[in-house]
Amino acid sequence: MVVIDQYIIGGFIASLLLLYWGILGFVFSNNLRRNITKKNKSSKVVRKEECYTSTNGRCRPEVDGSTDIIIVGAGVAGAALAYTLGKEGRQVHVIERDLSEPDRIVGELLQPGGYLKLIELGLEDCLDAIDAQRVFGYALFKDGKNTRLSYPLEKFHSDVSGRSFHNGRFIQRMREKAATLPNVRLEQGTVTSLVEENGAVKGVQYKTKNGQEMMAYAPLTIVCDGCFSNLRRSLCTPKVDIPSCFVGLILENCDLPSANHGHVVLADPSPILLYQISSTEVRCLVDVPGQKVPSIANGEMANYLKTTVAPQIPPQLYDAFIAAIDKGNIRTMPNRSMPANPQPTPGALLLGDAFNMRHPLTGGGMTVALSDIVVLRDLLRPIRDLNDASILCKYLESFYTIRKPVASTINTLAGALYKVFCASPDQARKEMRQACFDYLSLGGIFSNGPVALLSGLNPRPLSLVCHFFAVAVYGVGRLLLPFPSPRRVWLGARLLSGASGIIFPIIRAEGVRQMFFPATIPAYYWAPPVN
Repeated sequence: MVVIDQYIIGGFIASLLLLYWGILGFVFSNNLRRNITKKNKSSKVVRKEECYTSTNGRCRPEVDGSTDIIIVGAGVAGAALAYTLGKEGRQVHVIERDLSEPDRIVGELLQPGGYLKLIELGLEDCLDAIDAQRVFGYALFKDGKNTRLSYPLEKFHSDVSGRSFHNGRFIQRMREKAATLPNVRLEQGTVTSLVEENGAVKGVQYKTKNGQEMMAYAPLTIVCDGCFSNLRRSLCTPKVDIPSCFVGLILENCDLPSANHGHVVLADPSPILLYQISSTEVRCLVDVPGQKVPSIANGEMANYLKTTVAPQIPPQLYDAFIAAIDKGNIRTMPNRSMPANPQPTPGALLLGDAFNMRHPLTGGGMTVALSDIVVLRDLLRPIRDLNDASILCKYLESFYTIRKPVASTINTLAGALYKVFCASPDQARKEMRQACFDYLSLGGIFSNGPVALLSGLNPRPLSLVCHFFAVAVYGVGRLLLPFPSPRRVWLGARLLSGASGIIFPIIRAEGVRQMFFPATIPAYYWAPPVN
């Protein structure tokens, strides 16, 4: 047993050294960015006669009632962005296809990192009065065993934690708050196309609620119309992958085995998620690999859930799970993954799921969107005049670089964990899956590190890579001890090769340089244009 511990500890010392070097690089790049931000702020000069004061005291140019920014979509990203930019004094016109309360089965878990961004944007009160539940970590189940993983929240205020809730209630609260600003206009309408002139986007064409064709113009149009976006092809090169579908149920009047924790069951063929979305309801999401799911209409889905999934549900939830199936309110949702691959276009920008998606297993989508909004707000803040589209477009290229470490860490972790957590007939993949469960069960740094990454509290790409390969090394160590037979050596080699085959393609799609060395990209330092 002592030999095993020495072997494991030796592997982790190397991983921790890599993590230390990564932190040094991050601190260095952050200091550079901070110095440049200070320089930009000190050079900002505003003459009193050129501006007027908005409701929050900020200075912005007189626009004679015209629109500064059009936002397409009022989901989590669009509504949060509308409030944020409106609070900055911008004249904002939001066009949303349907302003009634959405009814979705995803976007119901906000990680602590996302909650911190919500606080930074002044939107944390949108979680009040919607029966949102606090989340303090995860409970992981596999083959009758379970382990509890807590968020590392010791350094934060007692209010900081994850939150789970009904997605529609949260969105409606944010829309209502955005609408309280006199310079934010919410309109129900369907945007059909972007209006372009000389290679620059000047606004949008849309149909009103009554079917009337209308045009709206603004210096900047921000598209956040969600995962089903029909405008993204004009602004990026989308490579959408659909690895699986979620089948959603609501379990009523039951208690989760670990209160105030998300639950992940490493089932066969793929994971099952459970978390509280109100004081009386538990959301259950069953992952079904591939793009085709059993038919709900002819009863195939109910049969699949009862015969294949139900026996793998924690026993305390079995009766509530069967009751939810019998009730019949079964929903499905394709799980999309799409790396950010923008085509910088003067006058327009993509945001939210229209721009970047990852598997929803880790619940990181809202955290990425809110983090992007903070980055964009800070970039736009020094700019008073948005009308020079080409110069603004070049300046906003820095957005794609500055956002990358946070977004790519969450994206990569989601894709890698999903592949590791799925069952496989390959023995090497089985060993990797078991090694991941056992590694997280060790506690201490072995659980806190990965959970800090998952929760958005430690968005460090190098830390992610270190922990991922530490899991692989741990798995190999278990195989080689006490006797490294040729079969076990070969299996260990395949495990390492499989781990590389999981994570490296995801990193390549995210962009190695932007992910690990953003400070080496010139756009990272571009100062705002002088008005």
